Amino acid sequence: MNIKVNKRLYRSRKERQLAGVCGGVADYLGVDPTLVRLIWVIFAIAGGPGVLLYLIMAIVVPEESEFVQASAEKSKNEDLD
Repeated sequence: MNIKVNKRLYRSRKERQLAGVCGGVADYLGVDPTLVRLIWVIFAIAGGPGVLLYLIMAIVVPEESEFVQASAEKSKNEDLD
């Protein structure tokens, strides 16, 4: 069992539709990106801060580096073995 101590929020390079915010949040929380996108759309339609929050996070949250992406894929492959 691997426990990540220094877990950081990044915009996803792999699970991206627009800016990768929902994919990054999903990866950080360990849930399906489609679920995060669905919740985000519900917030946006319901008059919540969904669109504004997405734009802010697209600007503020850094994009995941290629090193972080490669190491995450490596650890997922090790968990499957």
